[in-house]
Amino acid sequence: MHETIRHRCIRLGEMVIETKKTVRAIASTTGHSKSTVHKDLTERLHLVDPQLAKEVKEILAYHKSVRHLRGGEATKRKWKTKKEDRKGRDL
Repeated sequence: MHETIRHRCIRLGEMVIETKKTVRAIASTTGHSKSTVHKDLTERLHLVDPQLAKEVKEILAYHKSVRHLRGGEATKRKWKTKKEDRKGRDL
């Protein structure tokens, strides 16, 4: 594995642990694609630093377990704002 990739994996793993952010949030923060961040954290990191990979895996598992709740909240907010927009136009 190229040294640049090794350093990126460690940096991304440490970022997940420090911030508890999702893969999508870390990707947008760092400028890497979601696919790259996900692959670095789930496939490559355990080859570089197994202990760090274990900690990251727990955080990613938590994000996956609450994913359906976050999606539901986003949909709720979306429809609430649409309803409010329609009320404003009806007046």
